[in-house]
Amino acid sequence: MQVPLNHFVGVDVSKAELAVATHGQACSLSLPNECAAIVQWLRTLAPGSLVAMESTGRYHQLLANLAAGMGLSVFVLNARDVYFYAKALGVRGKTDRVDARVIARYLAEHHDRLHPYLAPRACQAELEQLLGQRWTVVTKRTALRESLKTCEASLAPAVSQLDSAFAALLRTLDARITALIQTDPELHRARALLTSIVGVGPQSSALLAALLTRVPFASGDALVAYSGLDPRANDSGRARGRRRLSKRGSSALRHQMFMAAMSACHSRTFAATYQALRARGLKTTEALVILARKLLRIAFAVWRSGKPFEAHRFISHA
Repeated sequence: MQVPLNHFVGVDVSKAELAVATHGQACSLSLPNECAAIVQWLRTLAPGSLVAMESTGRYHQLLANLAAGMGLSVFVLNARDVYFYAKALGVRGKTDRVDARVIARYLAEHHDRLHPYLAPRACQAELEQLLGQRWTVVTKRTALRESLKTCEASLAPAVSQLDSAFAALLRTLDARITALIQTDPELHRARALLTSIVGVGPQSSALLAALLTRVPFASGDALVAYSGLDPRANDSGRARGRRRLSKRGSSALRHQMFMAAMSACHSRTFAATYQALRARGLKTTEALVILARKLLRIAFAVWRSGKPFEAHRFISHA
């Protein structure tokens, strides 16, 4: 179906303000990133409008949820895609209004292959927030550990105390995540299924449960691509370039699946698979990435079938 140009709306989101542009129109507007102002503006949009914004962590969520709740088609774009698209257009300046126009144009040209945003249920939204906070704590703790490795001996007790505080905070977050999942039958069932997979532990199962209960992936390969663990080709003519991960998706999910692969590679279920990859001359990291992709495909199959992972079947075919 042909969509009128004035139905493609791009929004550049910041903490305090939204810059709005409509494809095919020179004018633009600004409004506060507040519920009342956003609802009032959304009511002025033509029926059938498509609204797009970049993923900004949490600042875009209010607009995305309100627009989706009002029945509009909403798209949350990968910021890197929009960045390289703007470079390809030769956009010279960068302001909020310019960015909004670029987003609107990107939406007009690519909406047919974009996946609409699905607003989470209240429990899902809280779980995603907790998982995001947990990942922030993990990354900051790791960064501080690296930074303080060479600190003076006199500072060691304080550093140890800081690390213990991080550990306590992670335990509190994990307890809250588990309690929240147990209150929701769908999430609880999903996590129970996913933890049946060898190597998939509490953190990776929580991430996967939150993701699979909200996003309708078409296949295991789609889940792999979403995670950013898919290899990106770099070929030209007869030359075959080095494959690198696309890393387009959630860094937290990639990290957890890599950790799951590290656990699974020592298990009776997956040890033969891992050793076969190493025997082909693959480095440790390369073999673990391949195993992480396999675990994601298994997770999708387990989720779709509704049946727990049967390790003995995998072993018999390994």
